Amino acid sequence: MRELVLHCQEAQAEALSDALLEAGVLSVSVEDADFGTDDERPLFGEPGTEPDVQAWERNRVVALLPDGADPAQIMEEAAASGEVDPAVFTGWSLRDVPDADWVRLTQSQFGPIHIAERLWIVPSWHRDSPDVPGLETPQAEDGAIHIELDPGLAFGTGSHPTTHLCLAWLEAELPRGATVLDYGCGSGILAIAARKLGAGPTQAVDIDAQAVQSTVFNAEVNHVELQAMLPDGLADGTFQVVVANILSNPLKVLAPMLAGRVAAGGHLVLSGVLERQAEEVVAAYAPWIAMSVWRARDGWVCLHGQKA
Repeated sequence: MRELVLHCQEAQAEALSDALLEAGVLSVSVEDADFGTDDERPLFGEPGTEPDVQAWERNRVVALLPDGADPAQIMEEAAASGEVDPAVFTGWSLRDVPDADWVRLTQSQFGPIHIAERLWIVPSWHRDSPDVPGLETPQAEDGAIHIELDPGLAFGTGSHPTTHLCLAWLEAELPRGATVLDYGCGSGILAIAARKLGAGPTQAVDIDAQAVQSTVFNAEVNHVELQAMLPDGLADGTFQVVVANILSNPLKVLAPMLAGRVAAGGHLVLSGVLERQAEEVVAAYAPWIAMSVWRARDGWVCLHGQKA
């Protein structure tokens, strides 16, 4: 396969990417043309927000060509869109993409993750690894608990500090037999971990139908029973443990609802909160539950409160 390489200024990057995709390239990536030099600069926004700018001052745009595609024709069709300065199309170049086992290379980036003392998050291609302890029974009083989970489109593989913090709380504090609500379940990792750690009836909710499907699939793979649904499918009622790993702004908006789902004497566990945002989230839940920082990791916190 071959890649088409062009250069453009910040204002042209998005339009050029769109024009190339419309012309038939398989994918487009935009890179900082000054990467590795003194002129390199970061480009990012706060979690859950868009960056102020969508590209760098000088950009390298890399488009993956289909096999047999004529790059000159791709350039002609992209230029015909009229959305990009024609000068951008005069300095393009081609480079070969070496053959590789892309599946194996991708898998090699994701190894087993050891959470706290007992929990292991293990991709399917490592399920037989001698370096990962496993159990024949999904629930046990002692020993390692093996959760099989492949990285996918739904958030939550155990690698992010917020997921790690929630899993650590469940391992350390989850009351055996407790009813659990995982709100914003993503891949379902927290609900699955709760069941394997001895939780009772567990429900998982997400606004994304694909996340709900992912949760159902991952629960089946891990041989645990739970219910996964969109928010409208969640029946009235309270839970002894409610866990939500989202982001600070939606957590603040959802405060009345999430607090209302916690049974008397029950626990509320929140993450997706930066350390500097903790006080704001604590204040949002103060009318219903007194929250405090349970643990911090890499600039993120896990908040916990118990309902009176």
